[in-house]
Amino acid sequence: MDYAVPLAIAVIAIIFIVRSIKVVPQQHAWVKERLGRYAGTLTPGLNFLIPFVDRIAYKHSLKEIPLDVPSQVCITRDNTQLTVDGILYFQVTDPMRASYGSSNYIMAVTQLAQTSLRSVIGKLELDKTFEERDMINAQVVSAIDEAALNWGVKVLRYEIKDLTPPSEILRAMQAQITAEREKRALIAASEGRRQEQINIATGEREAFIARSEGEKQAAINKAQGEAAAITTVAEATGQALERVATAIRQPGGEQAVQLKVAERAVDAYSKVATDSKTTLVIPSNMTEVSGLIASAMKMVQVGKSS
Repeated sequence: MDYAVPLAIAVIAIIFIVRSIKVVPQQHAWVKERLGRYAGTLTPGLNFLIPFVDRIAYKHSLKEIPLDVPSQVCITRDNTQLTVDGILYFQVTDPMRASYGSSNYIMAVTQLAQTSLRSVIGKLELDKTFEERDMINAQVVSAIDEAALNWGVKVLRYEIKDLTPPSEILRAMQAQITAEREKRALIAASEGRRQEQINIATGEREAFIARSEGEKQAAINKAQGEAAAITTVAEATGQALERVATAIRQPGGEQAVQLKVAERAVDAYSKVATDSKTTLVIPSNMTEVSGLIASAMKMVQVGKSS
């Protein structure tokens, strides 16, 4: 009996100590109530309570919480049904409001996310819902965040996980995509053929121009060559005539010319006589040959006197 009282006192003291000392983990907040009324928020670390007067009413995690929003059917602006599900990320920023602002802030945030999503999708046509995911996410976050302030919750972001239209719409969309791809393929092929024809025409035109330029240059070169040849022949003939004229003026030049003319005449008669197909008519008077030579010499003398 002597040990009962001290033992009882020790047990009561341990109970008091246990109930008065609270250690809050990091990134957590505990709401304290004193006689049923809000009396403060315990921060991470060592905290003290008044036993049997204070109690921990709510415990909140201050970490970012991912919340899976159940899938639901939404109606688009063009009366098409879409099955949409997403995920919401939020964080408790005010433990007191999270405790007393709503009886269940998680359910409240979930329901508000669903109603906001239906409202946003109802303003868009089917095609836009697939193109404007970022806009839909942003509008859902904006709508939830405004209302969630009273619940001590901060909505960080919302992400649509899946948009599933009815099977009939899916088949129609697939057919449309196939048609668009075939159209692009036909356009690409026609553009390729068009470019090919342009390249061929350009090549033929350039080849024709090159050939005409070559022919032009060849004609110019040929004309220049013929002109140079004529000039050379004329100069050579002129020089030969000058030499002949000079030789004629020398003593015995006229006799040499007479001899040369006579040789040419005899040579011409001999060539004609050797041709079996040619009929040779010999002058009855051979003095005509000498007359021919005299005429040639007369022309030479005229040229000499001039």
